[in-house]
Amino acid sequence: MIFEFSESQLQLKDAARKALDRECPISRVRAVLEDGRPFDRELWQFLAGMGFVGAAIPEAHGGAGAGHLDLCAIAGELGRALAPVPALSSVYLAAELLMQAGSEDQKARLLPRIADGSLLVCVAFSEGVGQPDLHHCRTTQAAGRLSGEKFPVLDGGIADMAIVPAAGPDEDMPSLFIVDLQGEGVSREALTSIDPTRGLARLSFDGAPAEPLGVKGEAGRLLDRAFDRAAILLAFEQVGGAERALEMATDYAGQRVAFGRPIGSFQAIKHKLVDLFVDVTLARSNAYFGAWALSNDAAELGLAASAARVSASEAFIHCATENIHVHGAMGFTWDMDCHLFYRRAHLLSVALGGQAMWQDRLVARAADDRQIAGEG
Repeated sequence: MIFEFSESQLQLKDAARKALDRECPISRVRAVLEDGRPFDRELWQFLAGMGFVGAAIPEAHGGAGAGHLDLCAIAGELGRALAPVPALSSVYLAAELLMQAGSEDQKARLLPRIADGSLLVCVAFSEGVGQPDLHHCRTTQAAGRLSGEKFPVLDGGIADMAIVPAAGPDEDMPSLFIVDLQGEGVSREALTSIDPTRGLARLSFDGAPAEPLGVKGEAGRLLDRAFDRAAILLAFEQVGGAERALEMATDYAGQRVAFGRPIGSFQAIKHKLVDLFVDVTLARSNAYFGAWALSNDAAELGLAASAARVSASEAFIHCATENIHVHGAMGFTWDMDCHLFYRRAHLLSVALGGQAMWQDRLVARAADDRQIAGEG
């Protein structure tokens, strides 16, 4: 097993960094936040034009056909730049679900439009506060029409379509459906988000026409698998953000002088930065393990996804928080960029189910692996 990017993937990563440094400086992220826009559509179109959005989508369906390792490399750079774009919803989740469960007609209709940036698709799995239950839901469907509510839905306010789990009369297990969010029977309400550059919404369905996606009653299984795959991609995004926050803290510690010395020379600051470095290194290692499992569709995918998700969430939150602390009182001010990383770190930590959910999945999957090894 090789847990590292190849030379070509490192070149892609470098190209993505240079492009995002040029097209998405932190001032552009701040402008989206201050203007009240839910995302940067022009940046999304630029990324699509570069082939980044459709990196893992097959060429037959309008993508670059590069594979998931390339998408992992790109995701890390999106996280480093805090790119205000709907990658998690449209690419990591929706495109994966369509590639796994979509009919040939659905793939032909929808995947090329996702790849070229013209179609935004969200996945509406949450039904209120608490951890999402992927195998049960209150949203119902009858005769191809949905009724119920989903909230909070990441990018629900900007998406053109939604993939929605819903259960029919007398059905225990939900199925997946594609809903046109601009069609009849759909209403939306914007919700407050800790990171307004990644908007949340409440979606209400009142007899909304819905197109089946995948096998009936298989929503839970499909979402479980899609969550694992998305968790690995999101982990790279979180690691990218954590690395940048650590760099900001380290650079400031070398520049800020107190009592005649750079504050980075004080032991307390040194220990703080070393702890952050350890967290980022662990998270990066778990993300690489996840990338290997994802690209090889390995049996360890579930375990690798859970480990990557837990360690990346912890690393990003820790780095974003301590970056503020290293900057001192000025780190809490609006004019500093520290809060942008803090906002994104906390949003991403719950955007795909919170830490408690993934810790439970990690423990259960590790126990399953030990049991299988013991039986062997």
